[in-house]
Amino acid sequence: MKNFSTVGARLTIACLISSAAMSGAQAMQCDFRPNAPDQHVVVKGDTLWDISGRFLEKPWCWPQVWGMNKEEIRNPHWIYPGQIVYLDRASGRLRLGTPVGMGGAGGAGNPSDLRLQPQLRMEGLGKDAVKSIPNGAIEPFLSQPLIIENDELANAPRIIAAQEGHMFMGKDEKAYVRGDLKDGTSFQVFRPGKPLKDPITKAVIGQEAFYLGTLKLVKPAAAGSDVHTFVVATAKEEMGKGDMLMQMPPTPMNHFVPHPPERKVNANVVAIYGGVTHAGQNQVVSVNRGKVDGLDVGSVLQLYHRGKMVTDAGASKGWHNLGDPQVKLPDEEVGSLFIFRVFKHISYGLIMQVTEPVEVGDVATSPE
Repeated sequence: MKNFSTVGARLTIACLISSAAMSGAQAMQCDFRPNAPDQHVVVKGDTLWDISGRFLEKPWCWPQVWGMNKEEIRNPHWIYPGQIVYLDRASGRLRLGTPVGMGGAGGAGNPSDLRLQPQLRMEGLGKDAVKSIPNGAIEPFLSQPLIIENDELANAPRIIAAQEGHMFMGKDEKAYVRGDLKDGTSFQVFRPGKPLKDPITKAVIGQEAFYLGTLKLVKPAAAGSDVHTFVVATAKEEMGKGDMLMQMPPTPMNHFVPHPPERKVNANVVAIYGGVTHAGQNQVVSVNRGKVDGLDVGSVLQLYHRGKMVTDAGASKGWHNLGDPQVKLPDEEVGSLFIFRVFKHISYGLIMQVTEPVEVGDVATSPE
């Protein structure tokens, strides 16, 4: 296959995102990298973000150049090691398949004769498929309720007693719980931690939660009682009176496609996890926007340091020359954020690229 990577002119696609794909989003221009390869053979350890970055200046442009609509973004086809991603330069699209009658990925032949054979495998429910982002950094955040929003705390069931003579409970011990289970039988146990405050409004928008383990219902409350009997199924830490319950979340989706939010999002970093004050690449942060604000799993935001206010010594100081003229410096882009778990008003994101450390209060907005 002829190598077109030396062609000097940049391939540019003016991607007008249709209402079927990204209703409410702004038109976005997607540029291929000047040295984008003609193809990439997918190998174990690749992520969708890595593959996108080989071809595109902006990895989150993947859905546009792949020609995906909104439903395909939410339920993407799996991509497996051994498959080949092709850059179709004529149409400005990426394709997935294998060459037919060309002797494999490196076989000789006329590029005009290339036909692509779709390769969609469903066995194993995507177990071996390429992940969107590195899973190791986000696994605890996919299944554990590390953020509890205020409305979830109000009516959460809680442990009111342990087995006789016990102050705390470990694995296989009984726990007595009071509250509405909403027909649930398996629950996670958490202990509320410090409040999470919106960096701009200073309002409390949720609480950090310490994950303690899981409980399984043994005997629901009898008639005339609201006390249920549970057994500790797993214990990360000891549980005790006052600890609260949340139903086990559904199995998290970890094959999601990077894409801009459906509508313009302006958010701020609320918290950094890992006991640090500054975050770098592959660290997790939370932002003060969620489902109600247009974020979904796979949304990508750009990160900026908020421009500081500085004094303009040469500007007019107003009446009696006593003023102190202030001007705001521009926000400075420092990286990108991949949203991988979304609550109503808060979301978790993984920092994908960063040029400077990220801080609480930094701006996170829709890509431009």
